[in-house]
Amino acid sequence: MMHSVSVVATILLLITALTRSEAFVSIGAKAFVGATSLSMADTMATTVTPEVKVGDKIPSIDLSEGQPDYESPVTVNIAELCAGKKVAIFAVPGAFTPGCSMSHLPSFIDGQDELKAKGVELTICIATNDPYVMEAWASSSGGKDAGIRFLSDASGDLTKALGLGLEKEGALTLRTKRFSLVADDGVVTHYFPSDEDKSNTYAPSVVAAL
Repeated sequence: MMHSVSVVATILLLITALTRSEAFVSIGAKAFVGATSLSMADTMATTVTPEVKVGDKIPSIDLSEGQPDYESPVTVNIAELCAGKKVAIFAVPGAFTPGCSMSHLPSFIDGQDELKAKGVELTICIATNDPYVMEAWASSSGGKDAGIRFLSDASGDLTKALGLGLEKEGALTLRTKRFSLVADDGVVTHYFPSDEDKSNTYAPSVVAAL
């Protein structure tokens, strides 16, 4: 009789343990599902910055400008630089790359007189290369001598704020999608994307639109 009672007690203990275990698993599963749902909701709520358009303001973001003789780069706020003047800005995916060095940049070097005749007071070249590379490109290309400012967006902050990030396979950093724009006192008046034809971003297209 004592043996039977012991067996029954053991069975009851096992049932109790299993019940608690199932409850624990159920709670854990619900917590996992809840956390996963929250994570998915957070991901879905993340918005992508829309691409820049006419009427937008140039964002207040600090860029870097390389200096001669490897001096420390200086900080340049792009919004402050554009304030009170008519500015042409063009961006390239990378300094020293073939298309940028052979076509895009030379078009703005050659087009400086025409741009100035249209009221453009300053031309700015932007890329996500570091400021030392940008300075080397500015000096070796003749762009600096032509009066073009070469600014580094190494952090990609301006590129992302304009909605123009370009993920290229094999690239270690975010690249800037090729574009040009004109801003008057910090407000975009003309925008030239490269979606259909990259030559749309070259200086002759900009001059023709002004």
